[in-house]
Amino acid sequence: MAKVGDTESLTWRVTPDLLAVVDEGGIFLDVNPAWMQTLGRRPDELKSRPFLEFLHPDDVAATEDAYLKLQHGVPILKFENRYRHKDGSYRWLDWNAVPEGDLILCSARDITEAKKTALDLAYSSQEAQFRDQFIAVLGHDMRNPMAAIATSLRIALEEEQTERARKFLEMARESAARMSELIDNVTDFARARLGGNIGVEPQDGIALEPVVKSVVQEHRLTAPDALIAELYDCPTPVRCDPDRVRQIVSNLVANAVHHGESGHPIGVRASEENGRFVLSVVNSGPPIPKRTQEVLFQPFVRAEFRSSQNGLGLGLYIAKQIAEAHDGTLTFTSSEEETEFRFEMPL
Repeated sequence: MAKVGDTESLTWRVTPDLLAVVDEGGIFLDVNPAWMQTLGRRPDELKSRPFLEFLHPDDVAATEDAYLKLQHGVPILKFENRYRHKDGSYRWLDWNAVPEGDLILCSARDITEAKKTALDLAYSSQEAQFRDQFIAVLGHDMRNPMAAIATSLRIALEEEQTERARKFLEMARESAARMSELIDNVTDFARARLGGNIGVEPQDGIALEPVVKSVVQEHRLTAPDALIAELYDCPTPVRCDPDRVRQIVSNLVANAVHHGESGHPIGVRASEENGRFVLSVVNSGPPIPKRTQEVLFQPFVRAEFRSSQNGLGLGLYIAKQIAEAHDGTLTFTSSEEETEFRFEMPL
């Protein structure tokens, strides 16, 4: 720190920090050129004037307390207040000050942008938390009405209906099932984002071949034009949550059906490799774009190479969360020839 007789030093003249010498009455005796750069005030506009004159009104009391400590010989470190710029705006300054005889030697650094960044991050965090909580409540509150709709449609389909009425009821049931899936995805997403886990209930001795087969059969019914080739070699029972594994399989097969090239078969293989259950789902078609690959497992990401997009873009994010909850992995490779998703977990 430069003293009064040292105000022509190179450091005093070129440092971006605001340097000042203040007397015991709080009057600026000297300031360096950095004050002009930061506050738009020339040194001669500050000299012989009290520093309190430039403070934000809300910071006066705290600054007076800090200055009183300096007058009693106590250094002040990392003290923040706001100084008025010549244009009327305020800049946040971070101060260090030490008493030197009857003088106070001060240095300050402009932290306005850092303060703004921290405030923006705090607001963003609050907004994200509010959004996630809102999604969680919305998903929960929609679940019961949708369950009632699905039950009503099931009962109606069990009764005698005209062919036309049955057709519309089937369409409504499919839509309700799709909506229930979306609600489940939203609820899972909110649970994961709010710091909870995805919610798995492992059971011992689960045979996964029937689980995978049933999912494939469901997709054959909903997409009769899809060609799906199956191969199974997974006889060892696994400790897992079968409903959650079904969710992974359904998501991967649905993606393959939706993005696969028409007329080319989709390959579904469930096997065992090196003490792990492995599910591979392969489809032909255009590769996943590079920029999408980088964020594919993030929420609300959907492929860009199809004009028709269904869902919220949560499926792969949730599938990966489920895989990791089983101490497993969900990975993919994508080339000009084919795209493969691969789910693995311990046997």
